[in-house]
Amino acid sequence: MSCGSLRGLKLQQPPKRVLLVPLLSREPHTTESPRWSEQPARILNTFYKKQFNATVKQLKNVWIWSDYYQQVEQLMRQSLPFDRVIFISHGGFDGPVLANAVYLQELQVTGDKSKLLLRSEAQPGLMNEISITYAAQENRIFSDYINLHQSDFASMKSTDIWHQLKGHEKQLQPLDNACFQLYCSANKLATMLDEHRTYQLYLCELICRKPLFELKTLVEISPERFFHFTKSLNSLVTADGLIFFGACNPGTKAPKKAVEWDETELLINSTLAGGPHQSYVHLVSTATGRITAGPIGDSSAEDIVNRIIKFETNRHQHNLCLVSPVTK
Repeated sequence: MSCGSLRGLKLQQPPKRVLLVPLLSREPHTTESPRWSEQPARILNTFYKKQFNATVKQLKNVWIWSDYYQQVEQLMRQSLPFDRVIFISHGGFDGPVLANAVYLQELQVTGDKSKLLLRSEAQPGLMNEISITYAAQENRIFSDYINLHQSDFASMKSTDIWHQLKGHEKQLQPLDNACFQLYCSANKLATMLDEHRTYQLYLCELICRKPLFELKTLVEISPERFFHFTKSLNSLVTADGLIFFGACNPGTKAPKKAVEWDETELLINSTLAGGPHQSYVHLVSTATGRITAGPIGDSSAEDIVNRIIKFETNRHQHNLCLVSPVTK
């Protein structure tokens, strides 16, 4: 299965200028090196130089998306666009993945209510938001605690922030005895198993106090962040160049599924760039006006190298999606 072929495409051949973008991350709960993507980048660097005598450049130490944008901005001040831009990374239906990192931290004040916003992304266009709302004047010690630690929150998971703030709230707010007796009276606890009793006491300690804050999480599509990414691709790739996503599933047709309360639509099923689109490479090709390619299904580092070499040497292969801007 493939989405297209080189026939009829106005693609720069042979490639003269190549940019390699190995993204540094690893799958959770594995022992792989987060620098795994640098090895296929080295192989491709040698291939393009030997096969085509191409000029090859490579982005270094891209751990979060701000690393990528900073290097792209600097590169485009010093360099001409490229015939090939090749990402090597973990990924999925929504594109390449890096560590989830905060790109916006903002304190909003409306009357006596303060809201700390933390917005982050692991994939361009998918925004993760944490909001912490509190009454700044109600408990100055608690408000000062948030102000003191807000920079720490930027590197923490939402659950860890919640537990840290709840722990501090527990030190400041008195226990509501009526609530505690209702849910954790001696008679109630006596009928429970030991492990249930311990957990019930823990819940009562948290719940039976007047809350000082509310924490909410949200995941949604951010057109601004997605088009920020595609604008960077436009600046990097010539009009007759190729964007290649070496990862799992960028060319895979994603299943349409019901959206649960804690999920977001896949980017390709959104209305971005006139969507929905068949796959991520279709979406990026439409948004950038560039030829875009990527594997269908899973891909290892070795697969990525083999796919690119076969593509550049006009050898037949399956499970590669190649899309021109007019294809949808």
